[in-house]
Amino acid sequence: MYILFGGPPTRGLITEMVMAEGALDYELRPIDIKRKEHLTPEYLAVNPAGWVPALVTPEGETLYETPAISLYLAERHDLTQLAPQVGEPQRGAFLSALFYIADELEPAMKRYFYPHRYVMRDEDTAAMKAHALRSALDRLGVIDRRLTREGPYHLGDRFSLADLTMAYWAASIEDDAALEPCPAVKRCVELVMARPKLRPLFEALSGY
Repeated sequence: MYILFGGPPTRGLITEMVMAEGALDYELRPIDIKRKEHLTPEYLAVNPAGWVPALVTPEGETLYETPAISLYLAERHDLTQLAPQVGEPQRGAFLSALFYIADELEPAMKRYFYPHRYVMRDEDTAAMKAHALRSALDRLGVIDRRLTREGPYHLGDRFSLADLTMAYWAASIEDDAALEPCPAVKRCVELVMARPKLRPLFEALSGY
């Protein structure tokens, strides 16, 4: 059985969503980042970087980085509903979408949620948060144009990890009106959140 160190409101919830979609068994070991449990010696022995989530495989290997964990699970368990297989025509478009979210949207969202980490003075925290939100919305604008052309999902009618991951970040934005300029993104998020296996996890996310 897998052991997942995570839980809401961390990105471990993305891994739980992948597990839910794939009907995979796992043991959740919650890490309270507000209490700095991710910086304890016990957790640093699991992931020396101190980031959450971390996934321990049934063989005892520890995996880090949420997109890598998601792709590992999808490929190991042949979850083709989440990731096109190597050789499928949509494989390249899928990887491009997933890595754009990981490389461009996720860093902006990190600054949005943890602006105090990126400023020298406490009084600059609010300005950093506002700047991070504008950056995130710029990235979502790019995604919106792609979804308008190719949607409703990143791969047309085919749901994938790219949609799940994007929906997690977009649904995490505190201002419900922020997505109004991105109707295609908003529609994709609604479709992802309505998936029966994912709905309870998005409800858990909204509680934070």
